[in-house]
Amino acid sequence: MAATLRVEPAGRCCWDTPVRISVRGLAPGQPVTLRASLRDERGARFRAHARYRADARGELDLARAPALGGSFAGLEPMGLLWALEPEAACQAWEPRDGEGSFPGIIDLFGSGGGLCEYRASLLAGHGFSVLALAYFRFEDLPEYLHDMHLEYFEEAVNFMLQHPKVKGPSIGLLGFSKGGDLCLSMASFLKGITATVVINSCVANTIVPLHYKDMVIPNLHSDPGRHKITEAGILSYMDVWDNPLEARNHQSLIPLEKAQGPFLFIVGLDDRSWRSNFYAQIASERLQAHGKERPQIICYPGTGHCIDPPYFPPSRASVHAVLGTAVIYGGEPSAHSRAQVDAWQQIQTFFHKHLNGKKSVKRSKI
Repeated sequence: MAATLRVEPAGRCCWDTPVRISVRGLAPGQPVTLRASLRDERGARFRAHARYRADARGELDLARAPALGGSFAGLEPMGLLWALEPEAACQAWEPRDGEGSFPGIIDLFGSGGGLCEYRASLLAGHGFSVLALAYFRFEDLPEYLHDMHLEYFEEAVNFMLQHPKVKGPSIGLLGFSKGGDLCLSMASFLKGITATVVINSCVANTIVPLHYKDMVIPNLHSDPGRHKITEAGILSYMDVWDNPLEARNHQSLIPLEKAQGPFLFIVGLDDRSWRSNFYAQIASERLQAHGKERPQIICYPGTGHCIDPPYFPPSRASVHAVLGTAVIYGGEPSAHSRAQVDAWQQIQTFFHKHLNGKKSVKRSKI
């Protein structure tokens, strides 16, 4: 009997949905190598492989059989997806299956710029109306980050609050890296925001000054000369940034105590771009010093800077879209992948609780 590969659920499904992979019709104890590949929207190919051994019945089920080697090892049912690695060489999303209105979220990415829609599209599949918002390097927006104006983001908030598919009276914010400190500023100065999630972000305004009406928040001081180079020749920028608590940086700190709603900080403890855990603790101490609720902080060991939805291959290093050079982000592949699964659930639970009135049903397992 010829060997047959089965993937369940069959057909198309969202990237954050686990799939079950099995093989039947093998010889008992037969060595097997499974390979996965895909091309992204730019045509770049990603590959992963793992070696297994069939059981006594000639079957292989990745939910029960540990990988013996390859791109990963051990019991990792989704390893062929999260282990994918590259070969050498403003969009609004609405729930697909519902009438009426849904909790609204604005989604911001980091200093690479452009319009990133994959996270927004996946959240839309979980009952949210999401606006993926670019703020430079897209269409008629500036090519590079210069002085930024919070009024641009205020327009996006008002757009969402008035949208017929958005369930008011408020919305949530989700930001990663530079997009995270922008979300903190939006939550602190703009109305109509009652839930904010930031992923590996700073508590000070970074990179460029931020303007709002007659106010200017200077950017956190930095010294590019403090960068380090790994043994592999990849740049590490973590030491470039000044300590936000130093006197000359006090004006760059974002006044989180002005925000109307709670915060969730997602922190990778192996973040090689920012001192994200330190920044989250600064936020917690500042909020409590002003008599505000302590933020929820979830820390993930072995997890780097780029925390994506489940089963996305961990981005441990890549050529930065603006800097044009390879930058290290950190993270151990297996731990980082597990963190992405848990963080994705935590983000949805937080937003459902604070935007939709649903109680939290799961605590972090990590």
